Amino acid sequence: MRGRLGVLRRWYGVHRRFVRRTLLAVVVGAVLLAGGTVASVRWVRDTADGHLYREADVPTAPVALVLGTKVDADGTPSPVLAARLEIARRLFDAGRVSAILVSGDNMNADYNEPEAMQGWLVDRGVPARKVVLDYAGFDTYDSCARARQIFGVRRATVVTQSFHLPRAVALCRRLGIDAQGVGDDSAKQYSLTWRFGSVRENGACLKAALDVLSGREPAHLGRRESGVEDALRDA
Repeated sequence: MRGRLGVLRRWYGVHRRFVRRTLLAVVVGAVLLAGGTVASVRWVRDTADGHLYREADVPTAPVALVLGTKVDADGTPSPVLAARLEIARRLFDAGRVSAILVSGDNMNADYNEPEAMQGWLVDRGVPARKVVLDYAGFDTYDSCARARQIFGVRRATVVTQSFHLPRAVALCRRLGIDAQGVGDDSAKQYSLTWRFGSVRENGACLKAALDVLSGREPAHLGRRESGVEDALRDA
């Protein structure tokens, strides 16, 4: 009997130490995660500060970089993506940009954000030769990195929703693009999408900071492309 009690006491002691250490690790991890998130959000805001504009006030730039998002099953841009494209179209018509780089996901033959974006713009009067497609903008970091490394963009106006804009501008600037941004607020009417995107930005800022610190390459690089240069040269 005493032997059994001794075994139980030892088991309880080991189990209690394990629980304490596990809880401590969870608490420390949560604190580090929270601190890293707060720091990364602050970094994004500080880096983008002074480079976010209303559409009417944004300085001219050679290129508008429109970041992709969901395309509907029929191949047309979702309302959120269409709102970004409409800003880019107005900037082009106003002479504030001379070319539009549409960067998005072409994950398979049945899903193609860049071509959907190009079709929307061309249908509304933007010349096809002025719209350049980046098929490997799998996330914001990849779109910004590829705009600089593959398409040679040095100065651009980034167009996306306003909750996403500081992170996009901050990433572009850290990756070598003199970037400014114009954000869309009209998509606030899609309240669930807007709230989800706004909350998601906290974690996305942490990922952005880690991407920059690691200096990772985009998921796909490939050869240098002259599409943006050709679009700017073509009168």
